[in-house]
Amino acid sequence: MKKGELMARFKEADARIFANIWICMRCNSKNKGTTGKKPTKCRKCNSKGLRLKKKALKKTG
Repeated sequence: MKKGELMARFKEADARIFANIWICMRCNSKNKGTTGKKPTKCRKCNSKGLRLKKKALKKTG
């Protein structure tokens, strides 16, 4: 595998990596939520500004 190449993506891996992971917009820490529920505040800085973890785009070409 060359530098910069991505490994194959699987549904199970995507579910484990991206499901229920919220990122704080103030301190960028990862916060795990329960199934279907957003955490109320950040575990480190108590900020309420949270977003879902973004998925990496597949490179075509």
